[in-house]
Amino acid sequence: MSDRLAVLPQYLMPKQLLTQLAGKFASARLGGLTTAVIRRFVARYKVNMAEAANPDIASYASFNDFFTRPLREGARPLAEAELICPVDGAISQFGPIERDNIFQAKGHSYTTTALVGGDAELAAKFDNGSFATLYLSPKDYHRIHMPCAGRLRRMIHVPGELFSVNPTTARGVPGLFARNERVVCVFDGETGPFVLTLVGATIVGSMATVWHGMVNPPRPGKIREWHYDGSEISLQKGQEMGRFLLGSTVVMLFPKDSITFNAEWQATKAIRLGEAMGNKPT
Repeated sequence: MSDRLAVLPQYLMPKQLLTQLAGKFASARLGGLTTAVIRRFVARYKVNMAEAANPDIASYASFNDFFTRPLREGARPLAEAELICPVDGAISQFGPIERDNIFQAKGHSYTTTALVGGDAELAAKFDNGSFATLYLSPKDYHRIHMPCAGRLRRMIHVPGELFSVNPTTARGVPGLFARNERVVCVFDGETGPFVLTLVGATIVGSMATVWHGMVNPPRPGKIREWHYDGSEISLQKGQEMGRFLLGSTVVMLFPKDSITFNAEWQATKAIRLGEAMGNKPT
């Protein structure tokens, strides 16, 4: 079956309704039922609870509490590289931005302007720069950390679809990551601006950042934006910056000549928070 045929049901299913229902269930405190669901999830996806700060499944009051569980101290040592991987997951794609086009999958690309919600001036800062798309599977740790130190400048919530973001959907839905709902976080770093984009998906109940809390819901159906130029919100390399309540994808943008990716990186490679991602060009 072709990828386009495989994703056809997603065009027809009520993705927003399913996501709202999943979000309500995930936040509900249902005692033994919650514990049973978590146990089934851990077994189904082979979640390594030994890495969790609290490995006791029965102690999580809601599925969201379990899904956004912190790691135990020392579980993810940080590499000495100037840029580190911000999540556990897999590399979907990475490489150069061709003028303003980001490669999604064979036959598909999307523009930086579309990704950041239509702000051409912001997008132009990343012309001919670099990108990395990182996919978080259900078994992964779902907090997002900083790839390098940065000062927060803006946050943009862009409404959109809620397609799945798994590899099959990436190959079958044109412009997937610029179509789905997303939260665009803009930072200034040592080598210039950079962007971390948290992309929503079917069943992703919400996304949150450490400086704002829950960004969605609400979902008012229009772009919302926050500016932080007057605030001193600075985060260090490896510090938590946000989380997914149920899983999704992170798309990172870097300006031209600001990063050389680790030679060991390759598409589909499993990655872990804190691994060396790259360095500044010499």
